[in-house]
Amino acid sequence: MSPPSLFDLLELPVFRTAALEIGLLAIAGGLLGTWIVLRRLAFFAHATGTATFPGLVVAEAAGVSPRLAALVVGLGFAGSVERAGARRPTDAVTALALVAALGIGVVLASDVFESGAAVDRLLFGTAIGLGGADVAFSAVAAAFAAAGTVTLGRAWTATGFDPGASTALGLPARHSDRALLVLVALAAVASLPAVGALLVAALFVTPAATARLFARSVTGLLAGSVVVAAAVGGAGLYTSFWLDLPPGPVVAVMGAVAYASCAAATTVRPPTALRPREAR
Repeated sequence: MSPPSLFDLLELPVFRTAALEIGLLAIAGGLLGTWIVLRRLAFFAHATGTATFPGLVVAEAAGVSPRLAALVVGLGFAGSVERAGARRPTDAVTALALVAALGIGVVLASDVFESGAAVDRLLFGTAIGLGGADVAFSAVAAAFAAAGTVTLGRAWTATGFDPGASTALGLPARHSDRALLVLVALAAVASLPAVGALLVAALFVTPAATARLFARSVTGLLAGSVVVAAAVGGAGLYTSFWLDLPPGPVVAVMGAVAYASCAAATTVRPPTALRPREAR
């Protein structure tokens, strides 16, 4: 089976909507992914998306907005992890909350509501069911990610390189940390329709980790993360339409291949240390 032409796919309204969605998520994921990698919040970002699974199952069965349910659960998860971890989420606290949420979601989907085939869409996303509301929500997430990067990027950078530096510089460390967790939760919820609850890291961690292999400054890492997220997301979306697969797993595989290839290429030349001053 020969691959379809990109121009042929662009004639399909559903593909154009999905492409716009992926582009907006690439902005949100690329920008926030930079801070996720610098702040070592990769596990938290993954867990936030997965933790929304119970809310999605309940919303699906009750006929209410899955986005609203996911947003409530995602923000609640971020707040509870931040509070239990005493300002910075720890892997232990995040793992406990993640396991509990995933277990509850599986029980609800299999024994209580018998969600059936809908579980696949909730976990791995869909490109066909995306609509204007999904695109609008992703646009809001991208706008907030950009605004947060502009206004709080200096504090996030300082804390990422030296946790005590933000306090010494008089930066609002605690408030900026909370804002970052909220923005990650918001963007993770925005990505759920496209990539699903299990594969949020495909757009929020892998692109930034890949760009980190080559970036020489935080500014370069921000730009590189967005570019990699857009490239991986676009290639994954095209391939998913070609092979008639959910976009989430395909984007995840594309991202893993890109990271592995770049990591192999940098074994000869180790990554250059980032220069925090260039982020100001």
